[in-house]
Amino acid sequence: MPSSLKARLRQAVLALSTLLMACGSTGYAVDSASSACRQNPVYCAAVAGEETVVPTAVRGAAEVVSVGAALRVLTPKLQSDIEDALVECVEWAHAEVNLRRFGGNTPSREQCQEVLPGKDPCGKKVTRAMQLGTEKHQLARQCTEEKLGALIPGRFSLEQRYRYDPQTGQKQLVSPEEERLLRQMGCGDELKGTVVPDVVIHTGNPLELLAIYDFKFPCPSSNYPDWREYADGSLQGDTYLQLLGIRPDRVAPIWRIIRWSSSLK
Repeated sequence: MPSSLKARLRQAVLALSTLLMACGSTGYAVDSASSACRQNPVYCAAVAGEETVVPTAVRGAAEVVSVGAALRVLTPKLQSDIEDALVECVEWAHAEVNLRRFGGNTPSREQCQEVLPGKDPCGKKVTRAMQLGTEKHQLARQCTEEKLGALIPGRFSLEQRYRYDPQTGQKQLVSPEEERLLRQMGCGDELKGTVVPDVVIHTGNPLELLAIYDFKFPCPSSNYPDWREYADGSLQGDTYLQLLGIRPDRVAPIWRIIRWSSSLK
C-alpha cells in the first residue's frame, strides 16, 4: 500500500478513535476491521498488518465500484469450478437413473424410442427417452442446487423463465405463480415466446446474466446433444441468445461441456 494512503488511513483511524472515546459512555460499539470484513468485505478495508477499524467513508469510490464490478464477470477459475460441478451433476443423474431403470446398463436405441402407455397432460405421446430425460433433469437440478449453493450462493437461478418485451427491448422475469396461471389457460400456450434455461449464472440479479447452461440427456447417450427444435423451426440455443443476449452452452454426460455454435444462416 502506498505510504501516503497508509498515512491518510492512520489519520482517519486516529480521528475515529477520538470520536469513539467521546461516544464510549453512550453504549456504541464498533467491530475491528477484521471482524467487519468477515461479515461483509464490501464495506471495509484494513491497513495491512494492523487490526484497525476503518469506516466506509475512508474507502475511495473506485474501490467500492471495483468490488461490484468483480461480481459482473466470471473468472476462468470460477467458470471452471462451476462447469466441473455441472458436469458432475449430469453424470451422476445419468448413472443414477440408468441404475434404477436398467440395472446400470445404458438403454438401447430401441428402448429409447419405445412409446409408453398414456399421454402427457397436453395429450402428446411419451417415449422412454422423454421419461428418462425428465427424471435425469430432476436429479441434476437437485444436485446443481446443492453444489452451486455452496460455490456461488445467490448468484445462480435454476429453471428461471424469461420473457422478452419487444416494446421495451428488455427481458423480464416470469414468476412461478404467473407461469402456473398461464398454464391453466391451456397447456402453456400463453407461454409462447418465453424461455427457461436450466441454469443461469448471474450477478445476484437474475436479469444481469453472465452464463447460461442447459442440461441434455440424449438417448441413447451416443447421440449428439442437439438443441431442441421449436414448432416454428427455430432452435432452442439460438432463441436463448436472441432473447437473453448470452451464448448458451450445453452440459451432457459423456460429452461434458458443449460450447454454443449458431445454426442461423
